[in-house]
Amino acid sequence: MNALPEMRRLNLGLDDGILTVTFNRPEVMNALDTATILDLRDLFLPLKHTPGDLRCVVLTGAGDRAFSAGGDLKERNGMSDDDWRLQHAIIEESAYAVLDCAVPVIAAVNGVAFGGGCELALCCDFIHAADTARFALPEVTRGIMPGAGGTQNLPRAVGERRAKEILLTGRPFSAQQALDWGMVNAVHPAAELMPQVMEVARAIAANAPISVRQIKMAAHQGMQTDLTSALRIEVAAYERTIPTEDRREGVRAFNEKRAPRFQGR
Repeated sequence: MNALPEMRRLNLGLDDGILTVTFNRPEVMNALDTATILDLRDLFLPLKHTPGDLRCVVLTGAGDRAFSAGGDLKERNGMSDDDWRLQHAIIEESAYAVLDCAVPVIAAVNGVAFGGGCELALCCDFIHAADTARFALPEVTRGIMPGAGGTQNLPRAVGERRAKEILLTGRPFSAQQALDWGMVNAVHPAAELMPQVMEVARAIAANAPISVRQIKMAAHQGMQTDLTSALRIEVAAYERTIPTEDRREGVRAFNEKRAPRFQGR
């Protein structure tokens, strides 16, 4: 990614191959209106096949109250069925684009992550949260249901039985509970969230980019199938790293007792 695209609802920052994407509607707790999800879709769609020199993405929210409170129900109020379906199709496209991003995506959940906000966090490769963060999938209390991966990603994170209780009650839960249940990787004091997440992002960005992408692909696709098929996916991914200059550089650096300089080639 050589130049940052113009966005209406997202703030973007790029530093040493790490793209920081910030939901930027703090006045409404970063609610997801149509403009936001269009931005998200248009940003992430090319990252499935053409991430360029991008090495990691961090997704977070502006302000200290919310990652994202979910769908903008004020915008949705009075929508026709057809308009609702059309908007939801864009939500699906944006969520799947995050899920399909070739490089790792870390959610830095700095506050409330409800509804679609929680689902987008679950679409990321893993989640770090502030100790003040809260999560919920309350769609059932609004006469709908999660439709951006929540009914599939949540059971894979916390187990089917725990997920059913969360989904069927719509009750919120804390960052500590999310950590205890395996949905969140780490919980930090709010002021330390972004520094800690950026440290992890830099560690990922320092590794061989082709290896990182192949590991992400193999782990994700392997989880969707049986073990024998998953092992074949792993071997095919491994084969992709053998002819790379980065593989040769990694071995040279080890033997020369220095840090490797990976170029993604």
